[in-house]
Amino acid sequence: MTDAKRPLFNLPPAAAPATREFVFTSADFERVRKLIYKHAGISLSPVKQDMVYSRLARRLRATGIKSFSDYLDRLEKNSDSQEWEKFVNSLTTNLTSFFREPHHFPILADYLKKHAGKRPLKIWCCAASTGEEPYSIAMTVQEALGNAASNVSIIASDLDTNVLATADKGVYAADRVEKMSPEQVKRFFLKGTGNQEGYVCVRPELRRMITFQRLNLLDPSWSVRGPLDVIFCRNVMIYFDKPTQYKILSRFAPMLNPEGLMFAGHSESFLHAADLFRSLGKTVYELARKPG
Repeated sequence: MTDAKRPLFNLPPAAAPATREFVFTSADFERVRKLIYKHAGISLSPVKQDMVYSRLARRLRATGIKSFSDYLDRLEKNSDSQEWEKFVNSLTTNLTSFFREPHHFPILADYLKKHAGKRPLKIWCCAASTGEEPYSIAMTVQEALGNAASNVSIIASDLDTNVLATADKGVYAADRVEKMSPEQVKRFFLKGTGNQEGYVCVRPELRRMITFQRLNLLDPSWSVRGPLDVIFCRNVMIYFDKPTQYKILSRFAPMLNPEGLMFAGHSESFLHAADLFRSLGKTVYELARKPG
């Protein structure tokens, strides 16, 4: 007679927890959360503890500091701007691609064609990352306006200086442009040869359309000035809590032309700022209240 309580199969033994190089306590994690929120407005989820450890452990190795507690003490007690910058850079995520969320670019093209003859146009991409988004904007401008593209200026900013350096160079692995049409690649990129084989470089005429600069959306003053015709703020607000989102949106609103557009990420909604921006669908927004 078989034992009814005998298990049908044996579970594999539980894996032993990985040994960490540095002690990283819950208190350390909470300090990191408070520091990144205060300095950059980024609201870290409690489930990000392993990610935070992995990224900041590199800073401990680089600085020779032996514990998270000592490293965080250094940040709090020392106005070391370079280490603060590296701290923030370590914790920011930079997922991007050319023509990401492609439904936005025909809308941008239509807007450009409608307004380009009226005045010089100004576009701000406030999360430039490694440059794919601002270059996609510039390509859309070129395709929509042709020779009149010189009437459009693009400002591309980001908090992370490392990704801005990549954006400014405009050099990418060739597989980054595989989803673009051959015509677009030929028109807007130079193909690497020799020791640069396997890479493409943005053509100089496209690069000249864009001004790259570091900007923290939480800073009390911004170097970017209105009036702006288009703001690309895509997949940025997801890192901020609602009060911080509203604070930033309330600064965007007076910078935008009455007929201007703001583009947001696919998972972002600004219903809590309905007094500032009205949805046009497809995560495109216009001012809720227009002058006059």
